[in-house]
Amino acid sequence: MKKELEKIAEEDGRFSPRAMKFVYYGLGYTAKNTIAKPEHISGKTLCVGLKQLAIEKWGMLAMLVLNSWGVRTTKDFGEIVYMMIKHQWMSAQPGDTIDDFDNIYDFKAVFKEQFTF
Repeated sequence: MKKELEKIAEEDGRFSPRAMKFVYYGLGYTAKNTIAKPEHISGKTLCVGLKQLAIEKWGMLAMLVLNSWGVRTTKDFGEIVYMMIKHQWMSAQPGDTIDDFDNIYDFKAVFKEQFTF
């Protein structure tokens, strides 16, 4: 039986359970909204989908929300994904690595600087 995301987050201690739920939900969102027939979603594609979802849900507060959950970079999305892979909530292809999530975009640039007053 799989551990609950709350328990996984609690044991790891780096990210809020909400961050883990957001990434898990974001995988489905990305599959539905960013590519026609997903056989596999790359780390980069998932990061782009998570960015779109965060902006859609929270607008200019997206960075604040994600930061409050311990998520400050796209690498953090990768850390969450690989934690979920370890606990069988997600799966990876043989060529996938956590490095696929490195520096996909800068949080400040996409979540803060794009909004003008």
